[in-house]
Amino acid sequence: MTEPQGTETERRLTVFLVDDHAMFRAGVRAELGAHVEVVGEASSVAEAVSKIAAIEPDVVLLDVHMPDGGGRAVLDAMRRSHPHVKFLALSVSDAAEDVIGLIRAGARGYVTKTISPDELAAAIRRVADGDAVFSPRLAGFVLDAFASRPDVPVADPELDQLTNREREVLRLLARGYAYKEIAKELFISIKTVETHVSNVLRKLQMSNRYELSRWAADRRLV
Repeated sequence: MTEPQGTETERRLTVFLVDDHAMFRAGVRAELGAHVEVVGEASSVAEAVSKIAAIEPDVVLLDVHMPDGGGRAVLDAMRRSHPHVKFLALSVSDAAEDVIGLIRAGARGYVTKTISPDELAAAIRRVADGDAVFSPRLAGFVLDAFASRPDVPVADPELDQLTNREREVLRLLARGYAYKEIAKELFISIKTVETHVSNVLRKLQMSNRYELSRWAADRRLV
């Protein structure tokens, strides 16, 4: 029987998934299986912090918005105690304040969920090697912020009133998504979308989606 060529196998990178949508985590796990070793997953900040500390993966794929705090909370809890673990944000959001906030908190990169499996695998390897990785249009946000340009908002008192989920709904609404499309994108029901929109209108004291769209565009959320 012939021995296979080469006796050493390159160590597969270990990756941990943090996202509050089980269906999305399952899809990422399946898509990345041929490229890396997915060693764990979590759906909440507390679960993520506990498991990442125990497993110590090479790279953590981190959702930005989750009900109990999201990626920023995970980074704040982990970056000092586990500086060798690299974090790559993977989110539906491509808003400037989300990108800048996660990078300032310690993430090594930020890509959107439209990325292909091969591109995501390549991004993970680059982050593990110490590079910074961004989806094409997001790099400009980071350059602007770290050049101390004032036209990239990082904090906004009005925006801070909104929950993470309300921001996601607002962003998609401002892009022209129908309620049904928002529900599908965020894995929630149409009724839940309607509730979030009503809450946003009330908090911002606006009367319709067109006012919300202009408000979001002024803050570069679209």
